[in-house]
Order: sequence, then C-alpha cells, then structure tokens
Amino acid sequence: MAQKKSADVAAHQISAQVIKDLHERMVRIRLFETEAGTLMEAGKLPGFLHLYVGQEAVAAGVMAALRDDDQITSTHRGHGHAVAKGVGFREMYAELYGRATGACLGRGGSMHINDVTRGMLGANGIVGAGVPIAVGAAFAARYKGEDSVAVTFFGDGATNIGAFHEGANMAAILGLPVVFVCENNGYAEFTPQSKHMLLTDVAERAAAYGMPSVIVDGMDAVAVHRAAAEAVDRARSGGGPMMIEAKTYRYYDHQGVKGLRHPYRSAEEVAEWKARDPIDLLEVRAVADGTATRAELDDAWQRTRDEIAEAIAYAETSPLPDTADLLLNVYSG
Repeated sequence: MAQKKSADVAAHQISAQVIKDLHERMVRIRLFETEAGTLMEAGKLPGFLHLYVGQEAVAAGVMAALRDDDQITSTHRGHGHAVAKGVGFREMYAELYGRATGACLGRGGSMHINDVTRGMLGANGIVGAGVPIAVGAAFAARYKGEDSVAVTFFGDGATNIGAFHEGANMAAILGLPVVFVCENNGYAEFTPQSKHMLLTDVAERAAAYGMPSVIVDGMDAVAVHRAAAEAVDRARSGGGPMMIEAKTYRYYDHQGVKGLRHPYRSAEEVAEWKARDPIDLLEVRAVADGTATRAELDDAWQRTRDEIAEAIAYAETSPLPDTADLLLNVYSG
C-alpha cells in the first residue's frame, strides 16, 4: 500500500477554533507533566513517571480529530494521551498520589491510568500491549453496529513486539476501524532506532499488512491533526485501518525529569529538537495569521496553571484507599 509524506496528506480545513483547541490541549499536557515531574523529583509521588513533554503535538492533533465515544489505548508514557482525551486533572493527580479519589481509585498509578467513560482504555506498562486492546475495541464496535473508531498509540520499539504485528494483521484482514499511531521519538527507552531496526521509517511496516500509512512532522500539531482527520474519517466510513508515524521527541530522559543521566543523547541533539517546540511553533503561527492574540494564548496558560494548582490541592487532601477494599474490582460478579 502507498506510503505518503505529510505534504501529500489531504488538506483538511483547519479552523481558528481547531487551532485554539490544539493549543489548549498541548498547554494542558505540558503544564500537567511539568508539575508532575517536579512533584516526583521532590519525592511527593510514589514510583517513576514517564513524561510526555515534547510530544504534545501528537496527542493533541489526534485527539482533536476524535469524538467523545471514540476509544484510545496508550503506553507507559500515557499522561499526555489521557489529558488530551479529557481525563480530569483532579482524577489524574489523585491517581498519581495513590489516592482513593483517583481515576483508578489509587490502584493504577501512572502507567495504568484510565477512564473508560472518556474512551481512555488505559496506559499500559507492557510495551505494545495497547495495540491488541484497541483492535478488540474496534472489533466490538463493528460487532455492535457502532461507528466509533479506536486509536492505539505506541513507540518505535513497540513495532518489534509480536502484539503489534498480530494486531495490525487482524485489523487489516478484517478491515477494522483502527488508527495506528507510532510516536517515533527516536529511542526505545535508551536504544536509538538505528540499533533495534534497519528501517528509517517505521511506517514501512504497515505495507506488510496491506495498510496505508503516512509520515508526519510530530512537532507540528496541525500536520498531525490533518493526518489524523484523514485516517479517522477513513476508518469511520469503513475504509479500514491506517498507520500514522509521527516523528517527535521527548525532552526528558526515559523516566522522570533528571532521569538516570545515561549519555545516550547529546545536549546538541536535545537542543535542536527543543528549538522546534510544538507549542511555540503553533503560537507563532496563530499570532502571525491572526488566528489568536497573544493575550488569548497567555490566558490558556494561566487558566491551566490555576486548574492544576486546585487539582494538586485536591489530590493532597484526598484519602488513601481503605485496606478493607483491597479486593474491590479484582473479581467480577
């Protein structure tokens, strides 16, 4: 099947409302993650966080093309997807604090956060494990006669996992309404792509299953949104699955803010990607073409900061789970 570069993607009209939507989603992700990383480094949150900072354009661009009833599966780096899909700050911070008011009642934590009421079927600590879950969700929608779409997010390393290939093959052969989104940040944890596969473009793997694909600039929210809108429309209308490879970058280490300080990336490489910050790029474009004023953009930042401060206070004062409820939701029936 044909693979397309982003310049060849059908140009869906991008309205001022969509541009502002993309901006707000990215700002919400950036500030949520920045604050969460600070809290973790201060020892206020248990465990490790895999931060999404730098990759905001992908989650925002895709989620702005979805309906509320569309479903997604995520990765161990899943906060950005959850925020962009509409999971509340209160529930998310409470979950990271391990509190009973969290999205998963304090039981899932960072790598398993979910909210099925918003179509967020879960982050996942197992690499590639979200792929067959999304395929199953798409199969269920087809079986029930619904026209919802499932989207699965995964990294470049996950395409080496059997679950990816099994899921891609099933989705293709059954023509299921699934969009495969590879967030290619260049590294599978600490291993550069060139060390774990011979391909330059992960999207080439879609052709093995007769699935079309497109490669987009993952630092450009508008480019991602255009590709996602095409893929989602195609899936919803019965055209089957499609793969989007978004070339993006994470600013922080594999985990946390300070991370493990592995010398696998140069300071020059990180700086080069930061110079193309997705939020800065969109803001410059929006002000230049009159889509938004600087005051409107600044307001989005301040409103989000205020909401985050309130959410953290809520989380910190929320109760811890009761040990008497240890088996709650473990068994059905």
